[in-house]
Amino acid sequence: MVQQSPGAESTSGTGRALSGGVIATLAGGGLLVVFMAQNTQDVTLKFLFWSFTVPLWLFTLAVAILGSILWIGLGVLRRHRRRVARRDARGD
Repeated sequence: MVQQSPGAESTSGTGRALSGGVIATLAGGGLLVVFMAQNTQDVTLKFLFWSFTVPLWLFTLAVAILGSILWIGLGVLRRHRRRVARRDARGD
């Protein structure tokens, strides 16, 4: 009898099932595309002494990309800290 770990997905049927994270990512990406398509006007951004005009969809895309980079970076740091803590706990 073969035992699967609790997090293992079954590959029976037509293929691999989508995880909740993949579904959430695809749904969020779809909503982002709809939001960008509906907001095409130009906006003027002012930061300190700089001022520039960009399409709102481009600004939205840039902010989403920067946010995802930050989110992934924080996840990498968290995993690294946990790995170091486990290593220290083992006494290696």
